[in-house]
Amino acid sequence: MSRAEANWERLVRAALRGERFAGVYGQPVTGIAGNVPSSLGNNVHIEEVLRAADEIQDEDPTVARILCEHAYSLAQNLDPNSEGRGVLQFKTGLMSVIRQKLAKREGGAIDRSQDIAKLQEFYKLYREKHKVDELIEDEMKLRESAVFSGNLGELERKTLKRKKVLATLKVLWSVIEDMTKEISPEDAKNLISEEMKKVMQKDAARTEDVVPYNIIPLDALSSTTNAIATFPEVRAAISTLQYHRDLPRLPGTFSVPDARNSDMLDLLQCIFGFQEGNVKNQREHIVHLLANEQSRVGKPSGNEPLARELEEILRKQTAEPAESCSSNGSVSFLENVISPLYDIIAAEAANNKNGRAPHSAWRNYDDFNEFFWSLKCFHLGWPWKLDNTFFSKPSKKEKGMFGRGHHYGKTSFVEHRTFLHLYHSFHRLWMFLIMMFQGLTIIAFNNDSFDMKTVLQLLSLGPTYVAMKFIERRSIGHSNDVWCLFNFSWICNHQSAMAILLVHCSFIDDLLPIRIKPLVKPTRAIINFKGLQYAWHDFVSKNNHNAITILSLWAPVVSIYLLDIHVFYTVMSAIYGFLLGARDRLGEISSVEAVHRFFEKFPGAFMDKLHVAVPKRKQLLSSSQLTELNKFDASRFSPFWNEIVRNLREEDYISNAELELLLMPKNDGVLPIVQWPLFLLASKVFLAKDIAADCKDSQEELWLRISKDEYMQYAVVECFHSVYHILTSILEKEGRLCISKKNTQSDLHFSKLHIVIAKLVAVLGILRGTTESSDMRKGAVNAIQDLYEVVHHEVFSVDIRDYLDEWTQINRARAEGRLFNNLKWPNDPVLKDLIKRLYSLLTIKESAASVPKNLEARRRLQFFTNSLFMQMPVARPASEMFSFSVFTPYYSEIVLYSMDELQKKNEDGITTLFYLQKIYPDEWKNFLTRINRDENAADSELFGNPNDILELRLWASYRGQTLARTVRGMMYYRKALMLQSYLERIQSEDRESTFALAGSADTHFELSPEARAQADLKFTYVVTCQIYGKQKGEGKPEAADIALLMQRNEALRVAYIDEVESVKNGKPSTEYYSKLVKADIHGKDKEIYSIKLPGNPKLGEGKPENQNHAIIFTRGNAVQTIDMNQDNYFEEALKMRNLLEEFSLKRGKHYPSILGVREHVFTGSVSSLASFMSNQETSFVTLGQRVLANPLKVRMHYGHPDVFDRIFHITRGGISKASRSINISEDIYAGFNSTLRQGSITHHEYIQVGKGRDVGLNQIAVFEGKVAGGNGEQVLSRDIYRLGQLFDFFRMLSFYVTTVGFYFCTMLTVLTVYIFLYGKTYLALSGVGESIQNRADILQNTALKAALNTQFLFQIGVFTAVPMILGFILESGVLTAFVQFITMQFQLCSVFFTFSLGTRTHYFGRAILHGGAKYRATGRGFVVRHIKFAENYRLYSRSHFVKGMEVALLLVIFLAYDFNNGGAVGYILLSISSWFMALSWLFAPYLFNPSGFEWQKIVEDFRDWTNWLFYRGGIGVKGEESWEAWWEEELQHIYTIRGRILETILSLRFFIFQYGVVYHMDASDDSTALLVYWISWAVLGGLLVLLLVFGLNPKAMVHFQLFLRLVKSIALLMVLAGLIVAIVFTNLSVTDVFASILAFVPTGWGILSIAVAWKPVVKKLGLWKMMRSLARLYDAGMGMIIFVPIAICSWFPFISTFQTRLLFNQAFSRGLEISLILAGNNPNAGM
Repeated sequence: MSRAEANWERLVRAALRGERFAGVYGQPVTGIAGNVPSSLGNNVHIEEVLRAADEIQDEDPTVARILCEHAYSLAQNLDPNSEGRGVLQFKTGLMSVIRQKLAKREGGAIDRSQDIAKLQEFYKLYREKHKVDELIEDEMKLRESAVFSGNLGELERKTLKRKKVLATLKVLWSVIEDMTKEISPEDAKNLISEEMKKVMQKDAARTEDVVPYNIIPLDALSSTTNAIATFPEVRAAISTLQYHRDLPRLPGTFSVPDARNSDMLDLLQCIFGFQEGNVKNQREHIVHLLANEQSRVGKPSGNEPLARELEEILRKQTAEPAESCSSNGSVSFLENVISPLYDIIAAEAANNKNGRAPHSAWRNYDDFNEFFWSLKCFHLGWPWKLDNTFFSKPSKKEKGMFGRGHHYGKTSFVEHRTFLHLYHSFHRLWMFLIMMFQGLTIIAFNNDSFDMKTVLQLLSLGPTYVAMKFIERRSIGHSNDVWCLFNFSWICNHQSAMAILLVHCSFIDDLLPIRIKPLVKPTRAIINFKGLQYAWHDFVSKNNHNAITILSLWAPVVSIYLLDIHVFYTVMSAIYGFLLGARDRLGEISSVEAVHRFFEKFPGAFMDKLHVAVPKRKQLLSSSQLTELNKFDASRFSPFWNEIVRNLREEDYISNAELELLLMPKNDGVLPIVQWPLFLLASKVFLAKDIAADCKDSQEELWLRISKDEYMQYAVVECFHSVYHILTSILEKEGRLCISKKNTQSDLHFSKLHIVIAKLVAVLGILRGTTESSDMRKGAVNAIQDLYEVVHHEVFSVDIRDYLDEWTQINRARAEGRLFNNLKWPNDPVLKDLIKRLYSLLTIKESAASVPKNLEARRRLQFFTNSLFMQMPVARPASEMFSFSVFTPYYSEIVLYSMDELQKKNEDGITTLFYLQKIYPDEWKNFLTRINRDENAADSELFGNPNDILELRLWASYRGQTLARTVRGMMYYRKALMLQSYLERIQSEDRESTFALAGSADTHFELSPEARAQADLKFTYVVTCQIYGKQKGEGKPEAADIALLMQRNEALRVAYIDEVESVKNGKPSTEYYSKLVKADIHGKDKEIYSIKLPGNPKLGEGKPENQNHAIIFTRGNAVQTIDMNQDNYFEEALKMRNLLEEFSLKRGKHYPSILGVREHVFTGSVSSLASFMSNQETSFVTLGQRVLANPLKVRMHYGHPDVFDRIFHITRGGISKASRSINISEDIYAGFNSTLRQGSITHHEYIQVGKGRDVGLNQIAVFEGKVAGGNGEQVLSRDIYRLGQLFDFFRMLSFYVTTVGFYFCTMLTVLTVYIFLYGKTYLALSGVGESIQNRADILQNTALKAALNTQFLFQIGVFTAVPMILGFILESGVLTAFVQFITMQFQLCSVFFTFSLGTRTHYFGRAILHGGAKYRATGRGFVVRHIKFAENYRLYSRSHFVKGMEVALLLVIFLAYDFNNGGAVGYILLSISSWFMALSWLFAPYLFNPSGFEWQKIVEDFRDWTNWLFYRGGIGVKGEESWEAWWEEELQHIYTIRGRILETILSLRFFIFQYGVVYHMDASDDSTALLVYWISWAVLGGLLVLLLVFGLNPKAMVHFQLFLRLVKSIALLMVLAGLIVAIVFTNLSVTDVFASILAFVPTGWGILSIAVAWKPVVKKLGLWKMMRSLARLYDAGMGMIIFVPIAICSWFPFISTFQTRLLFNQAFSRGLEISLILAGNNPNAGM
């Protein structure tokens, strides 16, 4: 029994104190205090009480029990019936803890008065134990002197201890105060003396920093710990909001915290009933803005307010609630103003059928927003007239069709789902293209003569213009768009006109001679041909001058003509972007050799660009004191450079040895020269020694040879000065007389340099890193004596006559043996560092030319140093810079990799940890060194130490696309600001000690309260984790990891939606709160703001809704939007204040509203696919956006790390549009919105941010599908229409080709293949091609060849590769660019880009035709697993495989029936690009599939595929489990009448195959009668009946199994017999059998496509099961056609090896092979 009690006690203590084993993996320890349900309204106070009980459990269990009881009573009062979610479980758990404690206490009834006395007694003891008064006094003393005494670390510890102690005392006081209310006042007075009460109240007042606040403690302005409250600009901003004497008095019932005075926001809260959390948030927001604006114009001299007087806004003496916000005696802006509007928006959103309903059937956010632009909004009245039709909720009657009388229509624009929107929005472009084509065609047909006939024909352009204008007005219904009422002359951009005009001049020059003129003569000849023989029964080609033949000839040319605009833009923009980048000096430092070569210029460039102006530097510049100037620059540059290098070491990109080489000395005035980092000077002394030893020239000539290498000269000179300084510092009396500072060049015999080095190293070896002892001192004296002998006899040339007295003293001391006895041991840290550095200079023999070795470290240092020479605004002091926020939306992605995720093996036994170790081998070694582990340590050795486990998780997470990586990167902004602020402040306050303090910045700046406060005033980081509250409630590891990030980053804020469930009026109710939390001093969440919402905020798209609810918690002038797969770097964070200054510089007519920022894609090294995506993305985010911003002025926002003018955007619609489906690509709408509202969007490349991209083909395809679908929805949007209408012509052209036009041209590229092939199929099957060929050789024309060649080159990516190639050349050099491009070709990048072409085409077209665009989670993990055949088939069947099969079938028809004089060569030239596209679409998913050609996996894939194919679906069965369920899912996009009709029309193309092929069969006997075609349908009908027979379900005919088998056998025999008879007795041949396959397969697919389009009708006819069987048969056949070549290739092992090398870099491939060999007992090792 005692053992059970002991176990129970352990459980209770674990619950109370939070002793969880999960804590060893880095999860925060929460205990019972962390399990307080959010449904308890005052749960924060309950958590504080339980936290205090947790803390004092060991000191006094009785007091801990009293606190637990009080927490229970608080919970009981808040929810007596335990109706809230999780309340009952919480109470039960808490009661069990209390009962256990009561069971252990001595008997007797509980007396509350004793509890109060006990608490009071414990309060005294606790206060005395921790010496509270002494602690506070010590802290204040340290705070006054810590900055300059170097005791910032001690100050931090004192402050933290004081906070924890006072927080506990405050809880004890609040519990005592609550408990005394339950007894009589007399008893309470007797229990607590007045003196004790005053002490408690005084302690409670000291806990001002425990009061929850975000940045500025407005409710605790007397804070001593947060220096931000002492800033003059903050005080001035607060005073500005103070209550004005002329304002009406606040009612006596309205309470204001004692720590502050009432202000104007209190008045607004009183009048309108705003929520307390909302008012607190806005109060800090306004103070923060005002303070930062004040800091930019100059700090106020005192606490005077910024504004003196306010006009009287209310006449009444006492403030009264506003009528519009009052109801039932309460005042609430939320309930009376916001909620009615929310209810109607929610009702409309509920009727969008999850984005499937037509946009015209419901009102989206834009409709509601634009309603308030019109005069109609005044009809709503104030307060709201809720009976207005605007508030009428849509009816759900008639299966979602809204009743006319119950639905308020769209406001001003209707988003119809049609391709005509492209014409409607860009009608000027299409009118230009069509009329240009018409005009040039007229000129070409008139033989280029410009006579009266030509002029008269050109007048036909007038009617064409009128007709097209009429179509534009009536295409989708003319909308009375309010935007078109305004004159937007500001949208004109004359800068872009010249560039685009140049493009179109080239465009016209190319069009006439190459495209049109070669088609003129063939067209005329075909028109004049009479009596052409057709091989089939001709319906439409008689008596119309062979119109279809002419159409098949011209259609590909016209298609390419429409595509040319994009081709020309691609090439011209690449060239212009290349020139712009060269002008901006990009790529000047593109190698580590260049970093070494130009390093001495970096300090000066850094001071010019990234450092604030320093008066002393201006004096040095004006006086031309170059040596002093260089040393001054180096001293200011070194703290920043060293911090950059240290961060590289913390990130494990460099080793400890490289760190020592890269660190730069402080240049603090000890030596009269600039001391450069060792990696520049390493081995230079040895080289100089060798030169000196071999040189026979004079002293001067030898010095000139050494001086040719500047860093060698620096090394020699520094050694000389260092030796002199060291010896003069440690020697005294006669010993110091031996040291005379000679001229380096004239007095040193360099030829003897090698003699002295060994002696000098011996001296330094003794003095370096050792403690003083008699033996060491004696050894040092002897070593110096030996050095003296060598130097004075061999190295220096000294004239004794000039130093006769000194030599006399020296010789006397030497004779007496006391010359160097007075040696002062070097204990000074500065001198120690100098000795170590000199020792390194003299002993490092290896060159450091390749330091750093890590490619990522090199890239970062190269970009940072290159950016120092680029044009950027001058930096202002940290206190005067623009303030900004970083904003990251997060849903449920990976925060930190868990150990399970890192150790989970795939089918090959490969773990993610192993994968990372092989991809990043050097970083893994550096990591092990950093945590003091051996480089060869096994992974299991790390698993026993909780700290090592956490470090391992962080190391892995920092190499993936995780939230932890993003948070670490963004927090570098704060770190950079702290360093900048710290150095600027100490330099301004104590200029005499600038050098010393600059050196101390390496360790002190992060602990400085003033630096931290300044950084917090300028920088805020909010991560909006939408479901964080839900994750906490469910105990998800993501919540624990987010809490850990908050603990590790004190400035991190997390916003989330808290769902509080309760019961109101007997019904379950859910309330939604937008909350902001941070980590408190105990590591738990501290709620800062809680704002009730009118309902569920997720009415539209998830990501923008996630951003919109939390945007109110951001601060500052700017906000940078960062996705959770991005990264940042410390050296780039140093440039942020320069970037923000761009907002104050005009770009054209307006100041910038969005600052574009360059990205680096950090996932490029993971695999070849990741490299393709990285290069493609890098090309777009650098060269592409460079041209979009200047000169085209059409750069938008693309989901990249752009910086928004926060005030501009939150007052003009925000940064995220969230309407369902239409705003699926929410990011670009921010750019549309900004441009439409007279904003200016720029792009800047002197600063970069990291970005992760998808690394597997499936991830890439899903991502591109999402983007393409989003672009399809953009075509329908009002934003595209307005910009297309309001831009000037040239800017409109630029806008088109860089947004939706890009995707349309991509689709047009694919359509060109279809147009060409179907045209050739028509010519081949109809026989007209052969007939024309026999008459005249006119089909071999240059226009057709030119069109096809252009299409081919564009398709395989040559044109699209031009920007990529030029980008490589610009930033890496010609040779490197050439190697990279050739390597990509060998890695089959053309296959990948062609495959991506199909992805974009499919999803773009489907979005416009049917809708269904949605957010698709890609999963940003590492792709180290083999994707099964069935999974790839499901994903790509309809988007690629079906279309690839169709193209292949067309090519086979073309090959079989076309009449081609060119033979095989001619066929190959005409069809190679189409075959390349078809094969890429069919086999790319398996070519880029890890282990895609391993035989064992192929066998398993086939088994899995057949199981999936024949597994029947049912209720609850998912698409990945059953073919039937997947097939049903694939048909869901067809649900409207319009969609069914369009699918039917598109499916009619499949019937041309049968109609043409049957007339070419031998059985037709050259007959063109229509009967032949009908006979073929009879045969097809018979085959369908046969399919129906064989598709009969045996389970349905369980009693007729024998009969069923007999029927199937007879049917099969009859088919075979009929086939044999037909071959023997008719003209049917064996080739006809194969031809019938070409005829019937597409016809069957066409029938199937029409059937699925009209699924409800087919179901009513009872034919659905047959159609399903037919579909299964097609999928089985298509799968086998793809599978068989893959299976054949898998027989050859070398193909699998080649594929592995193709997909992954060599490090991982080599590691993979070794692991498989060493796997041994791994059952999958042989795979």
